[in-house]
Amino acid sequence: MGKELNVWEPAEPGVKRKIFNPGESIMMMEVHFEEGAEGYLHSHPHEQFSYCLEGRIEFTVDGEKTVIAQGETIFIPGGAKHGCRALAASKLLDTFTPLRLDLLGRA
Repeated sequence: MGKELNVWEPAEPGVKRKIFNPGESIMMMEVHFEEGAEGYLHSHPHEQFSYCLEGRIEFTVDGEKTVIAQGETIFIPGGAKHGCRALAASKLLDTFTPLRLDLLGRA
């Protein structure tokens, strides 16, 4: 049994997310950041694409900084240490494959 999906939940300070119902091997979530809020450095074996719906976000992926803005995307390879910081109030659409069982409450 997993956790409740399709509802907003707090993540890091100034960050909230909504995890959508997953497919067999791919999943998405929307993440909202207040200006200056951070997604802490972490890693996972899953591949990730982050698409910026609104705002500007600085990503650090294995020590390399990249800024994406509305309409742009970044690919994060599985195992890469990554995090981000919102340079303005921002919204991301994150996609993962395979499923992030930890986020789905199934790990």
